[in-house]
This record gives sequence, C-alpha cells and structure tokens, in this order.
Amino acid sequence: MGNRLSKIATRTGDAGMTGLGDGSRVEKDHLRICAMGDVDELNSEIGALMTEAIPESIANELKTLFLQIQHDLFDLGGELCIPNYKLLNPDHVAQLDVWLEKYNKQLPPLTEFILPGGTRAAAQAHVCRTVCRRAERSIVRLGWEEPLYDSPRQYVNRLSDLLFVIARILNRAAGETDVLWKHEKKETK
Repeated sequence: MGNRLSKIATRTGDAGMTGLGDGSRVEKDHLRICAMGDVDELNSEIGALMTEAIPESIANELKTLFLQIQHDLFDLGGELCIPNYKLLNPDHVAQLDVWLEKYNKQLPPLTEFILPGGTRAAAQAHVCRTVCRRAERSIVRLGWEEPLYDSPRQYVNRLSDLLFVIARILNRAAGETDVLWKHEKKETK
C-alpha cells in the first residue's frame, strides 16, 4: 500500500481522466467516479460527526459504530472502484439492521415529520443522512448503466435510515427534543 500512495500528484488526471482499480481509465465525471466521490464525501461527513460533542452516555458506543461504518464505506468505495469486485456482503447490511432496531427501539414513535436540528451533533447526523441519500442515488444511477452487486445499494439505503435514527438518539441523549415540522394550512380563495 505504501508504494501505491508514495506519489500523490501524478498529473495523470490533468486531461479529465482517472484510473479505476482494475487499471482501466474513465472520465472524471463518469457515473462510477461520481458514486465513489459521494461515498467518499459521506465518509468525510461521518468523520466530522465524530468530532462533535456527543453525550458521554453514548459517546464510546457511537464512535465505535461510526468507525465501523467508515471502514465499511471505504470498502464500498473500493468495490465501486473495481468493476465486478465485491467487498460488501449481506452481513454488512444485516449489521445496520441490528443497529437500526436497537436504537429505534429507544425512541418514541414519530407522529410528525421532524426538521434537521437540535444539537450540532444531531444536525451533523442529518447532513450525513442527506449525503448518504445522494450516494444512494449515485449508486442506483450507476446500477442502471453497469452491473453492480445488491449490497452497496442496500447498505447506503439502510445507512441513511440509521443516520436519521442516530440524529434522534443524539438529541435525546443531550436532553433535546426532535424539532417538529409545523405545517400551517392556509386557506385558499
């Protein structure tokens, strides 16, 4: 790995092309590169979330969870980088389901839509959720054009749900409530 990363500025992308993990070259705006970029951005946003003040009662648990997710996202980027390569599997998706059930069980049921907000950490979790949805759209779009395994699409779909629940957990652990959307009906004439 060290030899591969010893030279960062190679100038091979100056003409708008970049290399995939299998050695092929594609345009820098190719659907595969866009999906990889969205996953990379999500991973960075989760890194930013990990720097936020997380209530002590859940800090270690969530930081361990986020670190595992970051590793999974790095693997997802690797899978996207090499056509017909598989790194994520149904077990990765199943783990998200376990976490989703565990944390959602701790929350009161929603009766209204909620707005992103509350604590900074919860707001950042919502940013992660929206970037995750964009990554999902990119992966789905790529999947219409090229064959992809199911796990990457399923993983980001489930992860966005988990990030929504985690945002609520972060607010609750900090003593905050969800910010409810208040829709006012206006009479029309």
